[in-house]
Amino acid sequence: MYDLLIKNAKTRKNQNKVNIAIQNGKIIAIGEDVTGDSNQDIDAQGGLVTESFVNGHLHLDKVYTLQMAGEEALKEYTGGGMGGAMTGIERAADFKSSYDQSWIIPNVRKACDLAIKYGNTHIRAFADVDTKARLEGVKALLKMREEYKDRLELQVVAFPQDGVAREPGAKELVRQALELGADVVGGIPWIEFTKEEEQDHVDSMCSLAKEFDKPVSMLLDDVGDMEERTLEMLCKHSIAMGWQGRVTAQHCRAMELYPENYFRKLVSLLKKAGVGVVSDPHTGPLAARVKDLVAAGVPVALGQDDIQDAYYPFGENNMLQIAFLASHLLQLLTFDDTELLYDMITTSAARVLGITGHELVVGGNADLVVLDEEDVYHAIWYHRAPVYVIKNGKVINR
Repeated sequence: MYDLLIKNAKTRKNQNKVNIAIQNGKIIAIGEDVTGDSNQDIDAQGGLVTESFVNGHLHLDKVYTLQMAGEEALKEYTGGGMGGAMTGIERAADFKSSYDQSWIIPNVRKACDLAIKYGNTHIRAFADVDTKARLEGVKALLKMREEYKDRLELQVVAFPQDGVAREPGAKELVRQALELGADVVGGIPWIEFTKEEEQDHVDSMCSLAKEFDKPVSMLLDDVGDMEERTLEMLCKHSIAMGWQGRVTAQHCRAMELYPENYFRKLVSLLKKAGVGVVSDPHTGPLAARVKDLVAAGVPVALGQDDIQDAYYPFGENNMLQIAFLASHLLQLLTFDDTELLYDMITTSAARVLGITGHELVVGGNADLVVLDEEDVYHAIWYHRAPVYVIKNGKVINR
């Protein structure tokens, strides 16, 4: 007796229709001849069944706050080749003094419900930690992590967005966030004023990661400045502390401006450090060199980044929509490219975030989507909500 049996499904590996048997949250059989009784049957009707979607980067504490923060920060962040990105962050910081769980939590629920609707079952969720925001965002996200745990896995990141050297007290607040139960140590070293302070930012956050045995996820070189090198700093420190495979680099937009020789050296360093990259090309005019990174063997994920906040005015937590946008912005337009994009919101994204078992194979986790489309190309083209969303072998949305 299976818990769930998906019939008449196409998969990325099987163009013939197959059945997928699920028991105890795991995929236990895939094939044309898989039959048997089940507690629940789903007829995919020839639609594509794949792994559910993974969102590598979302500032979940900030969702739906554009009106509160104002659009001046948005203008600074996205304008002029991102030369004013730091000013944009500074302008967006003031409203955080009004952070309160009473309004953060309803906003987060709205975003999480959208995630479930669109088959997005894993999110790396950033929460600002500083003297203005205090720990309100972290506390809100920890509550939501518990509330949604059966439908959506939130990796809560303690994120000192306003800096460490620039923001006295931020280090201790990150520590407190980890003591409360935050899953990941964040960082944004390029926001500091000097190279020495950037290095201290990397060192101190990595020190906390080692002390609490946590992964690291930092926003790096997210600015139109080819002189920024904080990605290199993080890679070196990851190797030194033996944290290979537990470090994620978000954005890395300055990479688009790097000289070719330096970029190739950086790729080698990324591979040696086991650092994965998350790109959000729709939220700024620059982006990491995604296609070149993937070709070199660096794992890459896509992220929503923002939903209607001071850095991006749109967003639905729909990773198929993010892949659709990225196809244009990164010029990934061939059929092979659409397969690559789909990896970056499913299997490759899981690898970047350290999620194991997220693969549609026997023994894999039964976190799946059943789509109305029969192939990846059309799924990204139309970017519609799945017909069914399955988490831990249970249907959570239809």
